[in-house]
Formats: sequence, C-alpha cells, structure tokens
Amino acid sequence: MRLANTAAGYGVITKSFHWLTALLILTVIPLGIIAKDMAEALILPEGGADPDTIARAALLFSLHKTVGVAIFCTALARIAWALSQPKPGPVSAEQRVQVFLARTVHWLLYGSLLLVPLTGWAAHSAAPGFAPILWPFGQALPFIPASPRLADLFSGLHVTFERVLVISILLHVAGALKHHLIDRDTTLQRMWFGRHNGTQVTPAPKAIAPILAALAVWSVALGIGFATGLYDDQRGGSLTDSPRATSGSDWQVTDGTLGLTITQLGSTVTGSFSTWSADITFDETVESGRAGIVSVTIAVDSLTLGLVTEQAMGPEYLDTERHPTARFEGDILVTETGLIAEGPLTLKGASVPVRLPFTLDLANGRADISGTTQLNRLDYDIGSTVTDEGMLGFDVEVSVTLTATRATPEQ
Repeated sequence: MRLANTAAGYGVITKSFHWLTALLILTVIPLGIIAKDMAEALILPEGGADPDTIARAALLFSLHKTVGVAIFCTALARIAWALSQPKPGPVSAEQRVQVFLARTVHWLLYGSLLLVPLTGWAAHSAAPGFAPILWPFGQALPFIPASPRLADLFSGLHVTFERVLVISILLHVAGALKHHLIDRDTTLQRMWFGRHNGTQVTPAPKAIAPILAALAVWSVALGIGFATGLYDDQRGGSLTDSPRATSGSDWQVTDGTLGLTITQLGSTVTGSFSTWSADITFDETVESGRAGIVSVTIAVDSLTLGLVTEQAMGPEYLDTERHPTARFEGDILVTETGLIAEGPLTLKGASVPVRLPFTLDLANGRADISGTTQLNRLDYDIGSTVTDEGMLGFDVEVSVTLTATRATPEQ
C-alpha cells in the first residue's frame, strides 16, 4: 500500500490520520458530556459532594482535556501532511453543488478541529488548577493570563466551535453514506485501507468559495453565541475589572487583592474575591504592642475559583446562600518578628482565631501591605465530607495585598 496520496486516492498516512481523528472525537465528546453532567449534579443541593463522584468527575474532565490536546496536535500534523500532498479529485466532479458543499464541510472540519481544542485549552489556562491535562509539557498556553472573565469568554467560544464541529461531522457522515449507499461510488472505499476498484477522477482544482463559505458559517455561529450571551461574564464585571477595596477610617484602601489557593487532586487552584472592604486604623509611631485595628468584610459569593467556582458556592462548601459574608476583626500588633493582624475570622457560621503576618512599606502617606496566612477548611466545616487530602487539601492559603493612603479630614 502506498504511503502518499495520488490524484486518484489517499495514501496510508492520510487514512491513518482520518481514522485516528475520528476515534479521538468519538472519545472526547462522551467524556465531556458525562463529566459535565456529573459536575452539574454535584452543584445541586440534593447532589451532595460525594468524594468518589468528585474524583470521577475530575478524572473525566482531565481525560477530556487530554484527548482534546491530542486532537489539536493530531490536527496540526494532519494539516501539515495534507499541505504536502496532492488532493485527490472528487469522484462526482460533475455535481458541482455537491462538491462545493463537501469542500465547505471539509474546511469547517479542519478549522474546528483546531479551534475547539484550542479554545478549551485557553479556558483551562485562564482558570488553572482543576482537572489538569495529563501530560508533562505544562498546563497553560502562553499569553493567556489567569482571568475568570477570559475563562468565561473562551468557554463560550469552545461551545460555539464545538457545535459547528458536531454539525460538520454529521454532514460529513451523511455525505459519505450517500456516496456509499445511494450513489454507490468509491468515495468511502478509498478512505478505507486495502485495495478497491479504482475510479477515474479529475484532479481537484483549487477554489476559494468553500473557504469563504466556511468563514461565513463560523461568523454566523459566533453571532448567535454573542446574541445569546454565551460569551458574557457569568459573574459580572468587565474584561479589565480588578478587585478593589474601600475604607472608611483613617486609612483609605485604594487598591487590593484578596486571594486564596487550594490544592485539588494534586494541582494548585487559585482564586480571589472581587468584593470586599477594609477599615483600618493604624499608628505607625507605636514600636511595640497594639498599634491599630482592622475590620474586613468579604462578599463570599464574589469568589472566583477557576472551573470549580459554582461547586465552591454549594452547601457542602462555602454555602453562600445561607452565609453570604465573612468577617475578620483583629488587632494590628507590632512584635519582635514583625507586624501581625490577629483576631477571629467568622466564616460559614464558625469563628476561629487567625494570625496574619504582613509586611508594610510606608512612605509619603502611602502604605503597601502584603501578607499570607494558612487556614484549615475543616475548622469552618468546608468540604467536611472530603477527608482525603489527595482529593482536596485541608490547608487553604489566604493572601492579601493592598495599597492604602492616609485619610484626610475631608475623607
């Protein structure tokens, strides 16, 4: 059997690419559907947070992403090979409309095989951590920052291109079956392995119309997604939003980030709260002991935590419906080892003492503060049914960075 294409038929390499791609697609779509259904069931109040179910859902998502990356790499190799090969002509060249439609569908297939996994990978990069890609070459695409808004955008694009791909596959299969069962020609046979009775064909002329038609289809699909809000920020805000904090005491917080980091299935997942406020009183002249007080109020439902944000809001975890806010009230202490904010953090109905060491850079009426502390999620009855740290770590790292300016009497 010949490896390369000829004007009359496909070689073994092209056929292998074709059927490998088909096998990967038939694998990735069920994995995605099943994993999504399992994840949505976990979000429902009656769904609970069964650890085994969470582990299975995460594994299925990881497999879905891994196979998606394999499709992307296979599609790149397939396209590179196709560009180096002659394109066999159509069996029924005289049926111009049919040939035009077939070529349009082929362009849609080639493009979608790149766009679907690429947008899925971009969404994974923008919301890192949960359900990692099972390969050793890194998780994130370059130039894709961690951003909930970008994750929503790329997830919406992923769904759009996925629908185009599925429709294109159905049309492609329908066309192949028509050739085989109705026209009874060798179109399907020559994509299979082995010998078949050859059919004299005319080499395929190059045409731009099918490419333009495919671009038009993608444009319509993108427009439908835009009109239906598929690319909207599901949590509000805009692409350039950043967490802010406000204050009403003798220091005004002008900017800041309140973030957290957890470990899930061995991977780090980072998140942040977009809505919180801080009231700070601080006397920088104090050399030892109590130098001020701090009060922080957090809108818990403003948390974004990668792809597990919705799950984190559920009753088994943060239970934001019954406990929408968290509050930290503490003293600012000057110690021999540095500055510490010490006091109770009230979260999900539990109040637990917390010590937050922090650094302070104070100059010209501006304070830059940065601190990190560790919490145990079990102290707050968060995910208490998940007792395996390999699935969800007990420790939660909380980080605070903020910039404040000294308030004037007018403020």
